[in-house]
Amino acid sequence: MGDCRHVPDARAVLLIMATARSGVPRDFDAMERRRQRAAKMFGRGRSQADVARDLQVSRQSVSRWHADWSAGGIGALRGAGRAGRLPHLDQAALRRVERRLAKGPLTNGYATDMWTLQRVAEVIEAETGVVYHPGHVWRILREMGWSRRRPARRAVERDDAAIASWVKKEWPRVKKTPGAARPGSASKTSRAAVSSPR
Repeated sequence: MGDCRHVPDARAVLLIMATARSGVPRDFDAMERRRQRAAKMFGRGRSQADVARDLQVSRQSVSRWHADWSAGGIGALRGAGRAGRLPHLDQAALRRVERRLAKGPLTNGYATDMWTLQRVAEVIEAETGVVYHPGHVWRILREMGWSRRRPARRAVERDDAAIASWVKKEWPRVKKTPGAARPGSASKTSRAAVSSPR
């Protein structure tokens, strides 16, 4: 890792990698203030061990900061400004994709009226030229405010009027049967079980 300090953003990338694993939200401004304090301490002649102890950071971080500070001064310790890889799709591209998705799968040439991650990935590629794995498409959909929905499973033959009539007429009769009034049990050894001999 000795050569990483010569790459301008290597310091930020290493810092982001180290803190991203902890799951704790990072305060980028506080991290930059800590690096700036370290630079001032280096300028006053403080040792790396003293800086690490005073700022409560690892000696490896202070060593990296000192190398960056020696090579480029206090400006070399500025933060990258953001964590992670830059997004492939900007907000304008996301709006174009969302408008196309809002038209529905049938309008986009699919045989059924249901979006799948594969279909959304195809629309994104057709609209923007950016290829995403279907497994990653879900993150983009969440970013756009879309949520997962399953289609209501209803039988094609379903007759709501017949169901309502049955519930009104037959259900009260079925509910009042002698077996329904007693507590039952699936256990053959339980006395309360309808199936056990008395």
